[in-house]
Amino acid sequence: MEKVAVRSVFFISDGTAITAETLGHSLLAQFPDCHFRQIRLPFIDTTDKARRCVEQIKAARIIDGHRPIVLSTLVNSETLAILQEADAFFLSMFEHFIGQLEDELGVHSTHVVGRFHGIAESENYQSRIEAINFTLAHDDGQSNAKLEQAEVILVGVSRSGKTPTSLYLAMQFGVKAANYPLIPEDFERNQLPGDLLRHHSKLYGLTISPERLSEVRRERRPNSTYASLENCRFEIEAAHRLMRAHHISFIDSTSRSIEEISAKILQEIGIFHSAE
Repeated sequence: MEKVAVRSVFFISDGTAITAETLGHSLLAQFPDCHFRQIRLPFIDTTDKARRCVEQIKAARIIDGHRPIVLSTLVNSETLAILQEADAFFLSMFEHFIGQLEDELGVHSTHVVGRFHGIAESENYQSRIEAINFTLAHDDGQSNAKLEQAEVILVGVSRSGKTPTSLYLAMQFGVKAANYPLIPEDFERNQLPGDLLRHHSKLYGLTISPERLSEVRRERRPNSTYASLENCRFEIEAAHRLMRAHHISFIDSTSRSIEEISAKILQEIGIFHSAE
């Protein structure tokens, strides 16, 4: 069998590299037939660290047999120059856009490394911490206390993606997200608990294909009724009936990323938080 070619992709930043990685994923998703090995290298804020990055890029070039792809949000010209010495296809996200903004605004940018490092002192940061704490306390229906503070309440069967989506909303957008697992008692009554119905406008459903649900559950509890395809089909169908009966919008998480699911939820619920 012919070996599938793999290209290494480096996401490099003087900060967390989340911006580079997020944009990079959007770009790479346009090439579904290609195979990528993704490496995130955050906090590259010195020339020594930049040189170590170059060595990693060179090693990947030898292993892959193709030059790696580098997506960078570095702003320091010295570290940028070092990285560009590597034999790689280099995309500097900030370098291109900052130049255009400087021309448009008629002023020079600071080109200061780590402009977001003071985030810990910002109100935005504190709101995210509060949102994360709230979301953890209200994960999987653990508590109905202060549920009125929730901005969104996700409902769906167990293992349909509620917890990772809730945490992503809290961490990226500072959204206080609770989630509740639909259980057999809910299906039997075809009714949600009163504590949830009091916040109907905040409810949003997640669903998933029975096949994928069964696969995910088998990893946790193999050879169980809980993970059987028959039971998964029953729960999904019952969840759909319940959500339709209560006029709850829902989205299929089977083939969607958390980023896409979260964006859809924010849009439909009407929450207008910005990512950092």
